Amino acid sequence: MARQFDDLKLGSIELFCLTAQWQSFTAAAQAAGLTAAAVSRSVARMEARLGVRLFQRTTRQVRLTDAGKRYYEQCRQALGQLAEAERELSGQQQSPAGLVRFSLPTSYGHCRILPLLPAFAQAYPDVELELQLSNRNVDFTEEGFDLAVRGRAPIDSGLVARKLEDAALIVVAAPAYLARCGTPHAIADLAAHECIQFVLPSSGQAVPWILRDAAGRDAQVPTQGHLRCADDILGPVTLARAGAGLLQTYRFIVEADLHSGALQEVLPAHAGASRPFSLLYPANRHMPLRVRVLVDFLVQRLAAR
Repeated sequence: MARQFDDLKLGSIELFCLTAQWQSFTAAAQAAGLTAAAVSRSVARMEARLGVRLFQRTTRQVRLTDAGKRYYEQCRQALGQLAEAERELSGQQQSPAGLVRFSLPTSYGHCRILPLLPAFAQAYPDVELELQLSNRNVDFTEEGFDLAVRGRAPIDSGLVARKLEDAALIVVAAPAYLARCGTPHAIADLAAHECIQFVLPSSGQAVPWILRDAAGRDAQVPTQGHLRCADDILGPVTLARAGAGLLQTYRFIVEADLHSGALQEVLPAHAGASRPFSLLYPANRHMPLRVRVLVDFLVQRLAAR
């Protein structure tokens, strides 16, 4: 294998990442034990070699360009993997340590993952977690994420999916709505009811309800309603609590409401459908110990539910 990077190129990549991290040639130079002029010249040589501008420079700070952001994320990950490999080989990584960037959907994050993390932090005090709660699909490479949880099978074949659980679906309504509009007893009764809709951000279409028919088969059921929510799946739950209509949602989201009586289950004879939630991570990337212990911890805790 021919050499692609000599010591000078590898060193300039490290100085580029330090500059991006600190947004300052002076701060990067202090961290590296060099002069600011030496760091600036190193970055300039890199820009000339790549043929792109990596930083926008002002008198007060330097900021990454769009191309610089993409290059920084990949360089940061590559340097992190090299450091991780050396720690593991030298025996220094006997205890997990370092940062894990983790993307979570809002509902599953609030109700399932976040309550488990204090126990994880106690077990692995040297692992730092940076959490993003969002329902959008993230780009692992460009955005620098290590893990993500999603409620649907990944389209990207370059991702590994570790199932956490099959989350049960349930139809609920507030007692005030049922007193005002009646309780449905059959799937066909839904046509006469206000059914709160959740719109998928990726398609702009309302998520179909899934109910179990008399033969025990799961079937998609079209519903209608005047209230539609997008992005935040907890919005429809708030509407349901206020008596706005019927709602199909995950049981784990409304468990406390069912216990308190704020919401009641309807159509229990047609319950039983579920959707999977899985941990996703890149298939072709070395998994650091800090990420591996988090994956194992979550799979063990959630699979036991």
